[in-house]
Amino acid sequence: MARGTPATQALKKAGIAFDLVEYDYDGSAARVGLQAAEAMQVPASRVFKTLMAEVDGKPVCAILPSDAEVDMKALAAAFNGKSARMMPPEAAERMTGYKVGGVSPLGQRKRVPALLEAAAEAHDTIYVNGGKRGLQILLNPADLARELGCPMAHFAR
Repeated sequence: MARGTPATQALKKAGIAFDLVEYDYDGSAARVGLQAAEAMQVPASRVFKTLMAEVDGKPVCAILPSDAEVDMKALAAAFNGKSARMMPPEAAERMTGYKVGGVSPLGQRKRVPALLEAAAEAHDTIYVNGGKRGLQILLNPADLARELGCPMAHFAR
């Protein structure tokens, strides 16, 4: 099993319990998070995608269920901003150090403010990307929020 991504190293350093799940990544899938959920045979509402965005031109990390979409107005408001937009994929890769399809909210090259969709509170554990295509981390959402120093808020639809 794959080990040693910056994401897993961050969790080990913090002493946070987690499990790794590998799956067959399909880069041609229209929605990678939904494909991951299907491949792992778990509800899409438990597989959280990591999206890099900009609020008033400043980078942020949004973590939300793979079967949901970002409400950009709500995302901006959660960061006390006026407007939000998705970060271009190339910029997200440079900032995080991860390839699109493998972006983890953990262990990013440059730490930016993050926000976890409050829907995570409905689950004892959720999956987030492990920092590599085809690798998911299963962990407690409260542990994720604590490690990222991020609040939980409703910003998905």
